[in-house]
Amino acid sequence: MLYQNRFAKALLWGGVCTAILTGCNQSPTDDPNTVDGAVGGDTTVPAKTVAITAIVEHPALDDVRKGVIDELADQGFNEGENLEVNFQSAQGNTATAGQIAKQFVADEADVIVAIGTPSAQSVAAATSTIPLVFSAVTDPVAAKLVPSLDGSGTNVTGGSDALPYEPQIELMRQIIPGLENVGYVYSPGEVNSTIILQNLKEKLTPLGINVVEAPAQRSNDIAMAARSLEDRVDMIYTSTDNNVVSAYESLSQVAKESKIPLIASDTSSVERGAIAALGVDYYSLGRETGKIVARILNGENAGDIPVYTPQMLNLYVSPKNAADQGITIPQAVIDQAAEVVE
Repeated sequence: MLYQNRFAKALLWGGVCTAILTGCNQSPTDDPNTVDGAVGGDTTVPAKTVAITAIVEHPALDDVRKGVIDELADQGFNEGENLEVNFQSAQGNTATAGQIAKQFVADEADVIVAIGTPSAQSVAAATSTIPLVFSAVTDPVAAKLVPSLDGSGTNVTGGSDALPYEPQIELMRQIIPGLENVGYVYSPGEVNSTIILQNLKEKLTPLGINVVEAPAQRSNDIAMAARSLEDRVDMIYTSTDNNVVSAYESLSQVAKESKIPLIASDTSSVERGAIAALGVDYYSLGRETGKIVARILNGENAGDIPVYTPQMLNLYVSPKNAADQGITIPQAVIDQAAEVVE
């Protein structure tokens, strides 16, 4: 019995000494709940989470997303270090956009970035507290995302790709003197596109220029809508309609076969078949959007930040595409171009 008691005491003292030695040998920085040698408590700074969604993937919207991430890196938010980025595309489906929005809200992201009007509307419907930064939204007021461009006073702000119409119309008339009929292929379910249609009519009708509508509900309908304009228009004008841009190759093929010149407001469309485009640089728009996101991550309120709208437009032209579509771009227009795409 005496032997057993001594053995138990030995075990007890051995355990105490081991614990003391272990504690003495442990460095303060060995504690996973400390930062910079701080002792006690969890002082680890958690990574910020930015959830990004786009209504569809195409070059313009992809450039916005890249611009956002690159700008955040320049602002000190590096993916994989102090920033987590979750990107989801709705693949052109508004129901999917709604599901993504609800998931991002459930995940409690620090900021949600929504690229394209349908995605932004879905997120706005899903949360009134998590900061929402939209981008590539033509008319955020008409889309009921913000009450004004000066600061919403809510959880919403962002970057618009709104374009002045006068330079667009001047480009059309420079390329096609005597312009009488402009075809417009668009998605009737996308608020951006219907607003542009209305504004085109308001601007072109007083000039004696008729706008011929060619609605297409889905991207698969774009080619058929374009064919309906054959022998009825002098040119087709395309906006940043997401369904149209995502199916631009099929549209440009119809333009080539039917000899209908394509003029766009998305510069990336020139590489995909348009003869000319006067529009914003979507990568730069993404960078400006990223600046807004960084301001919010650093503590500013989204509702205090005005909506950003680009002031500079870039002209891209393609003499090759023009020749394929039965037209020659005037040299004066080519001379003004920021980029000539061959």
